[in-house]
Amino acid sequence: MRVKWLGHSAFLITSEAGVRIVTDPYEPGAFGGAIGHRNFGEPADVVLMSHEHSDHGYAGFVTGQPIVLRGAGEYKAAGILFNGVATFHDSAGGAQRGSNTVFRFTVDDVRVCHLGDLGHVLTAEQAAAVGAVDVLLVPVGGNFTIGPEEADKVADQLAAEIVIPMHFKTDKVNLAIGSVEDFLRGKANVRRLEGSEIELSSSSIPAERQIVVLKPAL
Repeated sequence: MRVKWLGHSAFLITSEAGVRIVTDPYEPGAFGGAIGHRNFGEPADVVLMSHEHSDHGYAGFVTGQPIVLRGAGEYKAAGILFNGVATFHDSAGGAQRGSNTVFRFTVDDVRVCHLGDLGHVLTAEQAAAVGAVDVLLVPVGGNFTIGPEEADKVADQLAAEIVIPMHFKTDKVNLAIGSVEDFLRGKANVRRLEGSEIELSSSSIPAERQIVVLKPAL
C-alpha cells in the first residue's frame, strides 16, 4: 500500500489492487484562505470524513462517485472493512467543537488509523474499540486538536509502530496551531522524507516506533 499526504489532514491511501481511499478532504481556501493547499480533483473509491468542518469534509475534493463514510459504525466499502469510533473534537465532550470520528481500517494487511480532529486522549473504551494499529495518522498542532503530548499518549494507547503527523502549521496552513517541530522535539527514530509518499507492507513495519514526516503533495 501507498500513503500519500495531500495536505492538512487529507491523505490518499492506495492498495496494491488499486483501491483509492481519501481521508478528510479539505476545501481549498477554507477559513478565509487559511487552507492554502490546492484541490485534488482525482477519483477515489472511498472518502472518509471525520467531521463536517470545511477543512475536513469537502465532498468536491474528489471526482467520480466515491462511497463517503461518516460517523461511527462498521462499514464495508470497495472490499475493505472500516470501523468508525465516536470521539470528540475537543476535551469538553463536544461542547466546544462537536463530534469527531476516528476511522480504523486494514489495507494489504497493514492496520491504519486516521484520528481526524481528535481533541482528547482516548478513553480505555475508545482505545479498545479502535484496537492496535500499525500506522497512525495523528494531528499534532494542538489548539483545535490534541497537541504533541496527547499525540504521544494516543500513539501509546494504540501501540502504533509508524506515526505520521498531520494537522500542523505550514506555509500553506495558516491556522493558530503549532508546527511539526513542537511534536518532533527530543524524539528519536524520526524519518524526514523528501517526498509526500511512503510505500508500506506488513513486512516493513518496524519493531520500534518510527515517526515519518512527509511533505504535502498539494
